[in-house]
Amino acid sequence: MTPALRGILLMVSAIGFFVLMDSIAKYLSQWYPVPGIVWARYLINLAILLAWFAVRGELKRIRPVRPGIQLARGLLLASATFLYFTSLKVLPLADAAAIGFVLPLFVAVLAVPMLGERLEMSRALAILVGLAGALIIVRPGSEVFTWYALLPVAMAACNALYQILTRKVAGIEHPLTSLVWGAIVGSVLLSLVAPFHWKTPESVWHWALLGIIGLLASIGHYLLIRAYDYANATLLAPYTYTMMIWAVLLGFLLFGHLPDGWSVAGMGVIVASEMFLATRQRLTVHRS
Repeated sequence: MTPALRGILLMVSAIGFFVLMDSIAKYLSQWYPVPGIVWARYLINLAILLAWFAVRGELKRIRPVRPGIQLARGLLLASATFLYFTSLKVLPLADAAAIGFVLPLFVAVLAVPMLGERLEMSRALAILVGLAGALIIVRPGSEVFTWYALLPVAMAACNALYQILTRKVAGIEHPLTSLVWGAIVGSVLLSLVAPFHWKTPESVWHWALLGIIGLLASIGHYLLIRAYDYANATLLAPYTYTMMIWAVLLGFLLFGHLPDGWSVAGMGVIVASEMFLATRQRLTVHRS
């Protein structure tokens, strides 16, 4: 197996673990408040990471070089998770995933003021087309359009800021430091809120699912990091779109949901716009 193929398989697997985590969160949200589910996700994720660091003798990675940025990253990531899990209480898995895929569009916009990147006219038009795709899915004025449909957009905005800040510390912070600080901040922040919204699981099965959510988050992030050890971001970027395949598949198998024609059309528009952005990015990299 070539390194590139191994990287692709790791990326696709990581995306699958994340969508499975989202599916379990959607299932549990039928009985439990979302803050408690997100709290469990971060606490268990943090416990697994700290144990892993201890075994590897890398607890020193916990100390950040840029604590202010790491704190902001953690706040944004926890907010993004809370917003997305809340949307899944109502939205089909595939629709929420598709709307949330406006994330790269927000990153392209925010990279201009925050990273000093240029926004060409063609890329600006692609961003507008991608946002139009999201509007096709939520269809303002229809029964589909509720405030829950806006939550994946808000999640994408938080996640875009999180990614921009991650770029800012790239090369300054070790990747494992950034990884564990997302879990630390999320755990501490939600520990201040979640106890007021906590509902004790009613069965051993539900306890197990809460634990599995944290485990899936840990495995998914580890696979993601390992994917970039074998292949570069340009090669791996298109495979993030397998999220929609996973979301449609698990949404149907677990909840009996299939996207309607409007949703499929909107997904196609979003994917087309982001593939154009990715292509432009690759051309820019090759020219520089």
